[in-house]
Amino acid sequence: MNTITTTDFHFPNQKSVYRGKVREVYNINDELLVMIATDRLSAFDVVMPKGIPYKGQILNQIATKFMQLTQDIVPNWLIATPDVNVAVGHLCEPFKVEMVIRGYLSGHAAREYALGKRTICGVTMVEELKENDKFPIPIITPTTKADNGSHDEDISREAILSNRIVTEEDYLVLEKYTRALYQRGTEIAATRGLILVDTKYEFGKTRDGKIVLIDEIHTPDSSRYFYLEGYQNRQDEGEEQKQLSKEFVRRWLIENGFQGKEGQKIPDMTDDYIELVSNRYIELYENILGEKFIKAEVSEINKRIENNVLEYLKK
Repeated sequence: MNTITTTDFHFPNQKSVYRGKVREVYNINDELLVMIATDRLSAFDVVMPKGIPYKGQILNQIATKFMQLTQDIVPNWLIATPDVNVAVGHLCEPFKVEMVIRGYLSGHAAREYALGKRTICGVTMVEELKENDKFPIPIITPTTKADNGSHDEDISREAILSNRIVTEEDYLVLEKYTRALYQRGTEIAATRGLILVDTKYEFGKTRDGKIVLIDEIHTPDSSRYFYLEGYQNRQDEGEEQKQLSKEFVRRWLIENGFQGKEGQKIPDMTDDYIELVSNRYIELYENILGEKFIKAEVSEINKRIENNVLEYLKK
């Protein structure tokens, strides 16, 4: 199965290209950004050696759908989607923090809690919680945005302000937008029989100083979902939650001795396992959006993307 794991396009008026863990972003004339969602798989801030079929299409289509579903409450960078793997939007200066919001004690927060820590990013977590319990109110636990592929680091609101990473005026907007997006995402998830457990948002400023949502939103790479049905019973019985997220990949890696630490070797992903991961992403798409996933033509995926972007830029 063909996948797109890297690109080398040369679009008209292209100024530069930024290659993130999963997305590649082309700067067009310092006005537009062409963001291409590849099929790369990242876990523990490490990119896996092999791509996952349709993953880029899935992430891009979920993100652009949720941009449309939230644009009435938070402005975003998106202008067009000329290809299922591509989003085109306004050039923005990204804030150097990611706004993580958690409604439940899961993932990284649960691992910290299990170590006896009751504070994360300067936010106090209440006592006597079990893993996957709901917080009394959602907590915001920001991370620094790594520029060079290194690990993002937890950071407190106070440290962000004291180090002048973000001004207080702007940070108040980021907090407001984060809570509004999480509330809307929670409401939409409930209509799909899901719980939006935690998620992260990235924001930037347009050239005229407007703060907007950028990058992805409510995708399985940036978010964790539980199935709503049976959630409380599973908590009461001390059972694992049924979830829709990339956590199943993280757990497989941990079971095979990899957590992104120095000296650890990435386990081999067989073709059968890659197909399993691809099918799980399709399941995520269909559950999160409540619609059938339609596979794009991938026989010449790079050429398809290039042609569609070029056609859009001509307009």
